[in-house]
Amino acid sequence: MLTLYFAPGTCALASLIALEESGLAYEGKRIDTGKGEQLTPEYLAINPKGRVPAMVTDRGTLTETPAILAYIAQVASSARLAPLEDFFAFGRMQAFNSYLCSTVHINHAHGRRGSRWTDDAAAIETMKAKVPQTMGDSFAVIEEKMLAGPWVMGENYSVADAYLFTMSRWLTGDGVDRARFAKVDAHHARMLERPAVQRALALEKA
Repeated sequence: MLTLYFAPGTCALASLIALEESGLAYEGKRIDTGKGEQLTPEYLAINPKGRVPAMVTDRGTLTETPAILAYIAQVASSARLAPLEDFFAFGRMQAFNSYLCSTVHINHAHGRRGSRWTDDAAAIETMKAKVPQTMGDSFAVIEEKMLAGPWVMGENYSVADAYLFTMSRWLTGDGVDRARFAKVDAHHARMLERPAVQRALALEKA
């Protein structure tokens, strides 16, 4: 059985949603980042990066959201959570997820984890001040060029939708009005109607 280590309010929500959509048997284990549990020797033995998500499989541990989402989609192929038969479409989905991981998430982290990049207090404040612009700019690209609608890939739901939903939930806290992006906002509302999303959100709060 799979074991997913997650923390509320993090990108691990995307993996929780994907697992709930997949029908795969799994156990969710909450990590309390406020207490520093991600830095304990026990957790670092699972994920030396000291971050979530981490998913333990029968072949070892996977980290990084795009990798976990792709694994879930491939293992639970009957759930049709990715365009597995269309190599180009699968590549497009991976490009979307990689953009969320490498650009959008970093933009968000500049507002909360500036000390990862500098010890200069003034520079950290400058990074924080830039977040509304960088997050807004990134979501403008998603809105105008990347989100096909009604789902990320078009008519078919995929694990990319779980990831986009997770990131779009951060916009308000980053000083960006999600209503600026009609397609993203409609996507967010559509995701909230899915039972798997409701179950994942309940697990975060439990």
